[in-house]
Amino acid sequence: MNKRRTFTAEFKKEAACLVLDQGYKVLEACDAVDVTPTVMRRWVKQLASERSGVTPEGSRALTSDQQQIQALQARIKKLELEKEILKKASALLLSDGYQHSN
Repeated sequence: MNKRRTFTAEFKKEAACLVLDQGYKVLEACDAVDVTPTVMRRWVKQLASERSGVTPEGSRALTSDQQQIQALQARIKKLELEKEILKKASALLLSDGYQHSN
């Protein structure tokens, strides 16, 4: 049974840099870091996208800039959810207070 290997974002980035920056062919880079061509092509495509400012949906960012953007987007989403909960709680408390004062 094959155990699925996991790789750090830094490893993926460095592997993709072999193709994008150092002139390796995909298969040469695969041999150098012991991954399949499908995996290497995915990492190369993702790094190229991130360098143009876009992280593929559902992917963990490889570059520090895109990692920071993902962290900020997650923080915004959390804050928006908290804000929505507070709005609902305030409305509930106000309507409850109004009923008790009559």
